[in-house]
Amino acid sequence: MILEARDVRKLYGPFVALDGVSLAIREGEFVSIIGPNGAGKSTLINVLTGTLAPSAGTVRVRDRDIAGSGPGALARLGMARSFQLVQIFPELTVLETLQAAVISRLGRGARLFASLRGDRHVQAEAQDVAALFGLADKAHVRARALPQGDKKLLDVASAFALKPEIILLDEPTSGVSTADKHGIMEILVGAAKRMGLRAIIQVEHDMDIVFGYSDRVIALHQGRVLADATPTAIRDDPRVVDAVIGRKSPAARGSR
Repeated sequence: MILEARDVRKLYGPFVALDGVSLAIREGEFVSIIGPNGAGKSTLINVLTGTLAPSAGTVRVRDRDIAGSGPGALARLGMARSFQLVQIFPELTVLETLQAAVISRLGRGARLFASLRGDRHVQAEAQDVAALFGLADKAHVRARALPQGDKKLLDVASAFALKPEIILLDEPTSGVSTADKHGIMEILVGAAKRMGLRAIIQVEHDMDIVFGYSDRVIALHQGRVLADATPTAIRDDPRVVDAVIGRKSPAARGSR
């Protein structure tokens, strides 16, 4: 297993946000985490990425216990995260944003702006990532001037620029028009294959995206794993339909 959580609990005072959650992510998988508001999805992602320490249980990356290590330590172990709310620097250009991610990976944070100006290796890597995500023609556009779909792509591209083995995506298509959602996902999945990413985990509300791209779906409800199965089995599970999807669940989009 590339990532595994066992009996994870997270308490906020008397409130139980996660109650014995266990999951395992294998190499090559695209796994979606779904659930209604308050199910514990964001808390789980924060625990898996080291932002929060679990109250009990373990989180392991390649058999190394990383619970509460922090996102910086996990980045060094090959895990990166993109956020539901775009975490880009609005005054930097697309290329500068990607260069900053490359510099962070190379441990040159103290020389950030000098590196942005003069490091050809950093610039070349950033340009390669921009091309993978279809942003090459916008390399010198300031992030704040990008349309929302491109802002989401830039946020994800910044995480990819860290060259992780595992990436966790928090609502990668939120705030994007329906017409643009599948375009973003196709770019993302294509980039993952070309970069040799070993696993993708996403939190997603859009069931069309979930069923169209996932190898496996984990449904959370009230802080517990309600189901962990293929998209077809999830869609046919009446418990998940009632608690998460609703009776008008979309048809699967087909193989990606």
